[in-house]
Amino acid sequence: MHNPKQRLAQLLLEKSYIEGEVTLTSGRKSDYYFDCKQTALHAEGGYLLGTLFLDLLPLDVQGVAGMTLGADPLVSAVSVLSHIQGRGLPACIVRKKAKGHGTNQFLEGMANFSDGMRVAVLEDVVTTGGSLLTACERVAAAGLEITGVYCVLDRLEGGRERLRDAGYSLTALFTRDELLRAGRGEDV
Repeated sequence: MHNPKQRLAQLLLEKSYIEGEVTLTSGRKSDYYFDCKQTALHAEGGYLLGTLFLDLLPLDVQGVAGMTLGADPLVSAVSVLSHIQGRGLPACIVRKKAKGHGTNQFLEGMANFSDGMRVAVLEDVVTTGGSLLTACERVAAAGLEITGVYCVLDRLEGGRERLRDAGYSLTALFTRDELLRAGRGEDV
């Protein structure tokens, strides 16, 4: 059987990694773009992402959360796979803006959570950590305890430090160099 992390790296490089100058959400310029949704919405890619994240999560984690839109397929994959494995982790999605009608909430899926549940926050890519900190603030404000933050790609551009300063630990499946090495079949 193949190495799941190396296979995921191959898919990410094939579907999600684009070299060339781009402007990121943060406003910064970069020499590459990482569109994780292309891999996360691929059947095998979604399975591998869900499996690898689920393997990283401590057993005391009781649910997963993430900011829409990048984390939507990630939290869904982890939740579904956790059910198959008998772990049953619910997922919630953090809105960028409050719904504006009905319950006017920032978090969707809260009927599956109770106050004080321990959750992991998932993200596709971390650059400065700004949107991830917003997601964490909203999850904490909803009464959930954040045990850690996990991402597919840490761009190593200050996000990890910003999260640490706010009291959160970040675990990444890959940095850029690790992704490129794993995609070539090297161990990471």
